[in-house]
Amino acid sequence: MADLSRAFSGFSTDDVPAAKAFYSDLLGLDVTEENGMLFVHLDGHDVLIYPKGSGHTPATYTVLNFPVEDVPGTVGELRERGVQFERYEGTPAQTDDDYVLRSGGPLIAWFTDPAGNILSVVEAS
Repeated sequence: MADLSRAFSGFSTDDVPAAKAFYSDLLGLDVTEENGMLFVHLDGHDVLIYPKGSGHTPATYTVLNFPVEDVPGTVGELRERGVQFERYEGTPAQTDDDYVLRSGGPLIAWFTDPAGNILSVVEAS
């Protein structure tokens, strides 16, 4: 049987250099570029970010979740670095003044990358 255990996920961007700067410089992640695509190296796995140019449409769902021990503290730290968090109002995912959803499960806060893909920091369980 074929070994499919080395799978990885990926999503598109319309600007590889902007994505590389965001994930590497702003978020502080290990990022390499190969053949015009980015690989974000996470703890034990990689995520592919590939160019799609003018045909790119941002994901309408969370494509990458970062588990953290302190969601409000991480939001504050990332905001100081220039990350802009999403504020959701009038929905079941309503966030507070600190951009954090505090009801219905683990604490979570959402932000987007330069291509508009949705990311989150979520309370580690």
